[in-house]
Amino acid sequence: MVLHIEEIKEYLPQRYPFLLVDRVLEMTPGKSIVACKNVSVNEPFFVGHFPHQSIMPGVLIIEALAQAAGVLGFKSQEKKPAQGYLYYFVGADEVRLRRPVVPGDQLLLHVDVISNRRGVYKFYAEARVGEQLVGSMKIICAERKVDVDR
Repeated sequence: MVLHIEEIKEYLPQRYPFLLVDRVLEMTPGKSIVACKNVSVNEPFFVGHFPHQSIMPGVLIIEALAQAAGVLGFKSQEKKPAQGYLYYFVGADEVRLRRPVVPGDQLLLHVDVISNRRGVYKFYAEARVGEQLVGSMKIICAERKVDVDR
């Protein structure tokens, strides 16, 4: 299952400059997702991180993986933010960042469901550039019903 950016925006509440998933390349709801983030030199975070050696901040790699996990969670439950649901990032364990991500890289976001109990998802996530492992972690997200009239 492939999702393009307009479809992704139906499943994620984030918007520019904080929407970090450009396309879903593969997805099996309830099981796994492979998405991508095309890293451009025009990303706003590169202005200050770092001016003479542009490196994508590690916390944004974690956020990109969490957003891919959010798409998987929403799609698995057939729920959307517009219906009053959000997936909150509540934790990451065993985080390891192994190589910098720089302008021109395509960050591949691989996420697998470990468990889903009462709206609390646990995922195993890896970020790659090509075949090179950039980082890995376990991510925890919690589904919450919110008031959409805010």
